[in-house]
Amino acid sequence: MPRAYSNLGILYLNGLGVPQDFAEVRCYLQFAAEHDDTSALVNLGFIADRGLGVEKNQAAAAEWYRRAADAGHALGQNNLADMYLRGEGVPQNDGLAFAWFRKAAEQGQTGACIKLGFLYMTGRGVAPDAEAAYAWILAAYLAGDQRGDEYLGPLKAKLDSPQLARATERAKELRASHHAAPAEVAFFR
Repeated sequence: MPRAYSNLGILYLNGLGVPQDFAEVRCYLQFAAEHDDTSALVNLGFIADRGLGVEKNQAAAAEWYRRAADAGHALGQNNLADMYLRGEGVPQNDGLAFAWFRKAAEQGQTGACIKLGFLYMTGRGVAPDAEAAYAWILAAYLAGDQRGDEYLGPLKAKLDSPQLARATERAKELRASHHAAPAEVAFFR
């Protein structure tokens, strides 16, 4: 039942079949969140983060994302990590960004895979590792998310043949180990 309320909130947010109404959005999402729907937590974070029908409040967004992240929601983990990476609503902290991106990436959240690869590539929050960076970004690419493909060429050029073979095999293993996410509606940050 909470998922139905969460989905109703999304319909009102997007004006799909109903008039767009941010008060209704918050009402339905709040009910769903109070009944442990983690997608509703992420979406409440998104609304606060973007200032949709409410005053923009990144600290509140971070708290909603944290609640979803603590409950194991991959997109909540990704969005919280992104806030730590940028220092929005929370103190900037590359180490915490890395930890949360890793948790989300390990669940197959492709945006987190790309950002985790970026952190390995740049050495933010972790020692630089071109092989690991290539593996995580390639795993996202193999899952159909090509947003990080601009990094693959430069990373590939840094790897020798054995490193490239290991990274490619690791990307395939990561892709195979990711479980399909449950059907839910939540927004990217």
